[in-house]
Amino acid sequence: MGGSVKDQLGRVQDSSVVSGAAPAVILVNPQLGENIGAAARAMLNFGLTDLRLVAPRDGWPNPASEATAAGAIDVLENASVYATTAEAVADLNFILAATARRRELEIPVMGTEHVGAELHARAAIGTRSGILFGPEKAGLKNEDVVLCNHILTYPINPAFHSLNLAQAVGVFGYIWGSSQSAAPPPAFDIAPAEAASREDLVRMFEHLEDELDKAGFFFPLDKKPLMSRNIRAPFTRANLTAQEVRTFRGIIKALAKGRGQARSKDKTS
Repeated sequence: MGGSVKDQLGRVQDSSVVSGAAPAVILVNPQLGENIGAAARAMLNFGLTDLRLVAPRDGWPNPASEATAAGAIDVLENASVYATTAEAVADLNFILAATARRRELEIPVMGTEHVGAELHARAAIGTRSGILFGPEKAGLKNEDVVLCNHILTYPINPAFHSLNLAQAVGVFGYIWGSSQSAAPPPAFDIAPAEAASREDLVRMFEHLEDELDKAGFFFPLDKKPLMSRNIRAPFTRANLTAQEVRTFRGIIKALAKGRGQARSKDKTS
């Protein structure tokens, strides 16, 4: 279901989103298997594959996680399970705690604008990083947070900061991915369309103005030069492609033809 992690990550790596060792995502005492599966899906979207579970409430593996993983099955199958948070982070050098709660702890708080670049810089020199997410109901305990170098906070509504676990993981995945490159992936790379030449653009103007002239648009006639400039200016600013100019000339032709047919009907009626 969904292929291997290597196959699924190919698309992400091609887009230059992944750089160095990606951070581990540690879910501390997660409750619902569905949330674990959805978190795995969010992780793989941004090239995160190291999922670690600390004493999941309903045990592991959990069949309920598979449907919401939506193809990120290898992330689930390769997830590591630990009895304690300390064991889950034992091999890491730099750890973040994702929490919106104010803590009476001497731990520096880091905002989202800096954390992505920080993690990529650390990955480039071989630092193994990770981020802790607490259980759905209560969040992280202080005993978990004190194991971390920084607290990570999202710019969230202070009056309502109840993010679903998978949503919180997804936000972090985006931070990791977008800090490397905010450009669209190669699948969205489209060769730029051929720009219209000035000759084609002027011919379109003349075609349009000729038909407008026939329709009696330019009145009074002494205002025609000014009106023509006002018509041409927005089309020039639009930087039309050659195809768009051809399409617009087809529109002008169709409108002129329709007007001619309407006149013929009027004469025969």
